[in-house]
Amino acid sequence: MPASDATWLAPRTSLTGSRHAVSSGHHLASAAAFAILEAGGNAIDAGCCAGIALAVLHADEVNFGGVAPIMIRTADGQVVTIDGLGVWPRGIPADLFVREHDGTIPTGLLRTVTPAAPDAWITALRDHGTMTFGEIAAAAIRLASDGFAIFPLIAEGIAARQAGYRRWPANAAIYLPEGRPPRVGERFVQTDLAATLQAMVDGEQAAGGTREAGLEAARAVFYRGEIAERIVAYHEQHGGYLTREDLAAFRCRYEPAVVTRWRDLELLTCGPWCQGPMLAQALLVLEAAGLDGLDHNSADYVHLVVEALKGVFADREHHYGDPAFVDVDLERLLSPAHADARARAINRERAAPGLPPALFGESQSLPAPSRLDAPAVVGEGGVGGEAEPKEGGTSYVCVVDRWGNAFSATPSDGASTSPVIPGTGIVPSLRGLQSRPDPRHPAGVAPGKRPRLTPNPAIALLDDGSVMPFGCPGGDMQVQAMLQVLLNRFHFGMDLQQAINAPRFSTWSFPNSFAPFDYLPDRLLVEDRFDEPTLAELERRGHVVGRWPAFTRDAAAVEAIVRDRTSGFLHAGADPRQPASAIVG
Repeated sequence: MPASDATWLAPRTSLTGSRHAVSSGHHLASAAAFAILEAGGNAIDAGCCAGIALAVLHADEVNFGGVAPIMIRTADGQVVTIDGLGVWPRGIPADLFVREHDGTIPTGLLRTVTPAAPDAWITALRDHGTMTFGEIAAAAIRLASDGFAIFPLIAEGIAARQAGYRRWPANAAIYLPEGRPPRVGERFVQTDLAATLQAMVDGEQAAGGTREAGLEAARAVFYRGEIAERIVAYHEQHGGYLTREDLAAFRCRYEPAVVTRWRDLELLTCGPWCQGPMLAQALLVLEAAGLDGLDHNSADYVHLVVEALKGVFADREHHYGDPAFVDVDLERLLSPAHADARARAINRERAAPGLPPALFGESQSLPAPSRLDAPAVVGEGGVGGEAEPKEGGTSYVCVVDRWGNAFSATPSDGASTSPVIPGTGIVPSLRGLQSRPDPRHPAGVAPGKRPRLTPNPAIALLDDGSVMPFGCPGGDMQVQAMLQVLLNRFHFGMDLQQAINAPRFSTWSFPNSFAPFDYLPDRLLVEDRFDEPTLAELERRGHVVGRWPAFTRDAAAVEAIVRDRTSGFLHAGADPRQPASAIVG
């Protein structure tokens, strides 16, 4: 349809500036980051500021003690990733969940891995930032201690998961003040979280010396000092496995970005310890299959993208895991031969029935996913409409500064399926819910091993020197939404915000990343902005079509910035599917 007739152009338009830009999952986090930029901080300072603020503002979806994978591209072209992901405690038996929990990962302390986000923010600041922890955490401390107005997304999330919060008094005290979920417009205060952050600032200030020494002192308060002692004491008293040694020894890992050429750009993703390389794989499969001549969001286009994604999700299921424990043959997975094989396996007239097979190296011990008869609604942590919604999680922030540094981060972890440590305001990372209970699985449990993470920040680098950091919340929807935005922008030529606003679709024909790993073969969900003939044609091809409301957060919420090297301008977009905000200057 002509661009002027597209109803999805309405919600927002791209913002353009010439100095610096930030886009994040909440306007107050973006405002805090922009203030850092205006004060002379760089993209890393501002991104860390927003990331910690999101742990306050999206308190039911981002936890300061959770995960925070980060990608940084400095102005001189250096690219680094910081995994921001914890590991299973050293003392946990690999077969614990198979042997004692009937192949499930139960709610509570047993899903705890080492909290990684505090170290991730401090590592990024130490090595690439210019400011102190106290400077970049000030906004989060104020928002936590003074409170902020409850907005619909957090009100709905807490209300939906209130049964989980009621399990533990410390969780209920924060998330259910007055014994009920907070209502839109009420003030939401997190006094203990403010105290935790302030204790780290106090440790930094007491250290004296260099900025780096202060940052290490702030970190030590969390991993070796009073916060660590509270975490460990609670685990010792309640049957957890996290120890002083686990916390003291933990450091986030620097790992090279996965660099993939697609047309006139290089796509930078994190490694297969998360689902990031899937995005590159999907682009390569679609390029091999051929996109030319397909109308945007036509039945032919949606079918092809969905079938390509099914094959890539199969590769994730059979191959992706912590490379320190699993031999992930990324060279083969990202090869033209593999992309061609996946493309050739697509039937243009018929949907593949469920998860496609592995094309190489399939583990004989990997069980086939069991089919699930479930409602056609899928949310962040799995299938919606059940008696008990799954754990919520994830937000996103990207920043580009006046010098050309780019920052992309996807902080995450909720607080409804594991206990808040009393007096801290945090849940040590419950990301173990993304490991498979069977240690034989590539993403299976093992002491010291990272769960396979869904959050996956990315950056695109164009041959003309332009840069685009982008990402989103959304669990297994993340790669699907990021792929569609990339194609909208660089294949269909849309304006950045148009590319974000456009209607989305999704496949769920694979085991979900979150325990209990729901599997919905043939399920195709679309936002309620597709025409009836398109949906009828998709159903004729064998897709089981369900509908999301228009602009639903379940379709993920992509934020992005483009630094256009040719014009010198920065263009920023924020997804109307959540209270996201972009600010440019």
